[in-house]
Amino acid sequence: MFHRLRASVRPHLPYAVTAMGVGLGMGLVTSNRPSELSSVPSTIIVPEKQPKMNGLKIFSGNANSPLASKVAELVGVNLGKITVERFADGEVNVMVHENVRGKDVYIIQPTCVPVNENLMELLLMVSTMRRASARRITAVIPYYGYARQDRKMAARVPISAADVARLLEAMGVDRVIAVDLHCGQIQGFFGPRVPVDNLDGGLVGVSHFGNMELVNPVVVSPDAGGVARAKKFREWLVGKEGIENVGLAMIIKQRVRANEVGSMDLVGNVSGSDCIIVDDMIDTAGTLCKAAQHLADHGARNVYAFASHGLFNGPASERIKASALKQVVVVNTTPLPASCVGNEKIKQLDVAPLLASAILNIHGKKSVSQLFN
Repeated sequence: MFHRLRASVRPHLPYAVTAMGVGLGMGLVTSNRPSELSSVPSTIIVPEKQPKMNGLKIFSGNANSPLASKVAELVGVNLGKITVERFADGEVNVMVHENVRGKDVYIIQPTCVPVNENLMELLLMVSTMRRASARRITAVIPYYGYARQDRKMAARVPISAADVARLLEAMGVDRVIAVDLHCGQIQGFFGPRVPVDNLDGGLVGVSHFGNMELVNPVVVSPDAGGVARAKKFREWLVGKEGIENVGLAMIIKQRVRANEVGSMDLVGNVSGSDCIIVDDMIDTAGTLCKAAQHLADHGARNVYAFASHGLFNGPASERIKASALKQVVVVNTTPLPASCVGNEKIKQLDVAPLLASAILNIHGKKSVSQLFN
């Protein structure tokens, strides 16, 4: 029995699209359900002089096809026709149903749960496009799995983030687009012939919090390694949203083992403030909920959280419901798990406009970094 993914054919959209945000118009799709995509609408304008789309193709695997469909609509092309299926023994089989010879191909596939299956799909899709003589193959990986294994934490363990990069290079990828890599040095795991564009999902979240009436806002980094991310988020709140007197704080934590934290210490003052914990991902939410309680114990008025990747594995949703968190905001780099549907504390924003803008700029030989300036 085969499990098939068939790409839907969608009409071209005009180049003025409804979305939300600053500069790029990162946005949401209006919804009445708090845990689904929703937005305060505004308008973004894709550049008037569009590059010719005849040579651009966008394909998707099974990992997040709704996101890929939105990106294709915003770019102004139909989602490519491809079948990604399983044989009876579980092997992945890929078949492309249109000509890609000489084309600029973009494959949208986050390597989220199930990580290994989605990674194998991505590798075989890249290989298929290379064997079909695509001119350039860009792997659009909104969530880069294995990113947390970026160095040797003990003897005789792999550096899996680097090994995944080598696999992609071996299959013939020419470029990678990612959103908020767990650590920036992953860009260096690819050789100089494979440039990596690491898009900052924080720009999507800034617009959301900019529309809230925050009192004495403080951006909080949940660990020392995330201070640079929190600082940039704070700068965007001030510079792009015009919010004044935004504070910065940090939590120093002692991790006992993976997904388990021991003691916590707060650096900074959060008394009477609306706090925004900024991180790259939320996994089981154990550390996040402890951090929120720690801030509440130190007098925080409200505690919010923003992360680009909402994995929400295991008991994450139930932990968030019972926590001191008022709202958890994530981006749809990965599908929202069924356990989180109906959780009123969880809100998912749309990263499709950001990815579409990056693809348009790359295809049109324009700067990607200018999207964030």
